[in-house]
Amino acid sequence: MNDTRILELYNARDEEAIEQTRLCYGSKLLAVAMRILEDKPDAEECENDTYLKTWNSIPPNQPVYFLAYIVKICRNTALGMLEKRGAQKRFAQVVELTGEMEQCIPDAMAEREFDPEGLGTLLSAFLRTETKDNRTIFVRRYLMEESVSEVAEALGFSESKVKSSLLRTRGKLKEYLEKEGVRI
Repeated sequence: MNDTRILELYNARDEEAIEQTRLCYGSKLLAVAMRILEDKPDAEECENDTYLKTWNSIPPNQPVYFLAYIVKICRNTALGMLEKRGAQKRFAQVVELTGEMEQCIPDAMAEREFDPEGLGTLLSAFLRTETKDNRTIFVRRYLMEESVSEVAEALGFSESKVKSSLLRTRGKLKEYLEKEGVRI
C-alpha cells in the first residue's frame, strides 16, 4: 500500500491505517528505536507509541513525506524514553552526530530566537533541492541515526562516497541556512 492511501485511511479514521503503517514501516521504526534505546522491549513499546501518536496527529497534520514524519515521531519518542530512564548508553553516538551537525545547525542555547519548527521547515526545503541520493544519505545518517557503514551498505555505496556526500551536503546546508538568515 502506498503512503497516499495510508494517509487517506488516517484521515477517514480507519484503524486499518495503523496496521498498514506497521506492515509497511514497522521494521524501520523498530530499527530506529533500537539504535537509540538498545533494548528490544523498549524499542517495541516505542514503535507502538509511534502508531498511537501518528493516529492522534493525523488529522490535523498532513505530512508530505509520511515515512520521514513517522520516523521523526519514533525518534523523538525514543529519545524521550531514553531521557526518562536517564540512560547514558547512547551518549557517544549523540555526541558524534551533534559534532557533525554543529557546524551547520545553530546552537539552541546560543541563539535566543531559535525556532526549531522554522529550522525544520528550512531543512525540509533544503533537502528538496538535493539529489535523491544525497537526501537519502543525509536522512539515513541524521534522522535514522545509521552509521556511515550502515548507510553505505544499505545503498551499495562506498563509505568514502557516503562521507563525501555528507560533508558536501552539510556545507551546502550551512550556506543555505545562512542565506535564509539563520545565524550559525
